Amino acid sequence: MNTKSQVGLKRIIQFIFPALTAGLLATGCKTYEDQNKVIGYWHGGNLTNAVVEATKEADENANNKDAIIWRLEQGAVLRANGQYEASNKAFDQAQAKIDDYEQKAKVRVGQETGSLLSNQANLDYEGRSYDGIMLNTYKALNYLALGEPDRARPEIIRAYQRQQDAVEANKKRIEATKKEAEETKDSAKIEKAEQNSSFQAQLQGSMTNLNDIKVYADYVNPFTVYLDGLYFMANATDASDLERAHKSLERAASVVPDNQYVRQDLADVNRLINAQPLPSTTYVIFETGCAPMRGQTRIDIPIVFSKVSYVGAAFPTLKPHGNFQPSLTVTANGANYTTQTIANMDAVVALDFKNEQPVVITKTIAATVTKAVAAYAANEAARQAGGDLGGLLMQIGTMAFQMAVNIADTRTWTTLPKEFQICRFPTPADGKIELSTPNGMKVSVNLMTGTGAKIDLTSTNGQASLNGTGQINVVYVKSITAETPLLVSQFKLK
Repeated sequence: MNTKSQVGLKRIIQFIFPALTAGLLATGCKTYEDQNKVIGYWHGGNLTNAVVEATKEADENANNKDAIIWRLEQGAVLRANGQYEASNKAFDQAQAKIDDYEQKAKVRVGQETGSLLSNQANLDYEGRSYDGIMLNTYKALNYLALGEPDRARPEIIRAYQRQQDAVEANKKRIEATKKEAEETKDSAKIEKAEQNSSFQAQLQGSMTNLNDIKVYADYVNPFTVYLDGLYFMANATDASDLERAHKSLERAASVVPDNQYVRQDLADVNRLINAQPLPSTTYVIFETGCAPMRGQTRIDIPIVFSKVSYVGAAFPTLKPHGNFQPSLTVTANGANYTTQTIANMDAVVALDFKNEQPVVITKTIAATVTKAVAAYAANEAARQAGGDLGGLLMQIGTMAFQMAVNIADTRTWTTLPKEFQICRFPTPADGKIELSTPNGMKVSVNLMTGTGAKIDLTSTNGQASLNGTGQINVVYVKSITAETPLLVSQFKLK
């Protein structure tokens, strides 16, 4: 090819390159947020379509890298729709895969090597610590709603145990990732990039919204701890169960010291320990809002090769949701009781996010360095073999490839709530209570005994009506956004 032809071809390539790159990016890798159609139906309160979409995604992804995350989404929307048995079936499938991963090494060399030329979103989603904790917590609540408290017991125990195991598991994961990075041929470049002050400043700047979230102790989900205490207080079979209830409620009280209802529960468990009967009590558990989504931010990695045009990296970010009911007021016995927070899931998710950061940063930088070094070698080889034009063509190819695969792992359980809140009060003699929200929603509830059922408020005109009362009643209320109707169900804890 003569010089004139080379110049002409070079100009054509330079002209059409932006369009080619845009097309590649548009059809290339998408983040989980881009793929997730369930969340749109969920935020709109359309549970029917949310169930259909989540089930479709869960079935289609049943045997691939996203199997767990979609089963978790499916289990949550089925639960919200009152389909407790189907919900537990979905959670069982997610749990089987999570348990399988937990039996294996947390860092697999073969899988990680593949990610060095792609991104972490292409690795298997193994479930985060809070996923497993909430999975077993929801399974327990499903069994309670089905009137099967004995089947709820092992799920509550498993949920509690997962919290104990998570700290050590995360420590091992960090150690394994660091060791693998140190053993790669580019370990010096990885370490230099990770410690670069400019990179650290950009990274910290992308996480400023986390500074306002007050986190709990490592991997503690106060709602799971509280449910453990409440369950074993109500269903104690011996003194050891009562002691477990006392410890869990005491622990919950230490995490949320301003919650007056937990202090009342502690007084009740002490009453039981002293062989005094429990008063007839009704609890309202209020699940409100949506847990944070994961977005991404792109940060330049400070490694420069003269023939490599793109060395950026994508890191995950947390995006809290602000559209939620801040509280619920319950009117009973002529008095008002306002729910108080027992667990802020933003805090639970944020702490897990922070604990995971060392692993994510090291893996992302290692992948970026590997791709940059490979691109540099390919560009140099092409230039030597084909001259400046060959080098230009290879530069275009390597740059477009890196841009297309440079996405963060934004998979996260999006149908979890923002907060769990509770209140408790003496069960009214007439079995009637009223729920109201700050923006004017009102629902009348007649308390019941036996198994629970989801109340479709659109067809009952705001009346949640079932017969009778029990010694310990639980009214479970879910609000997805400030605009969606309250979803009300009930069960008898004892």
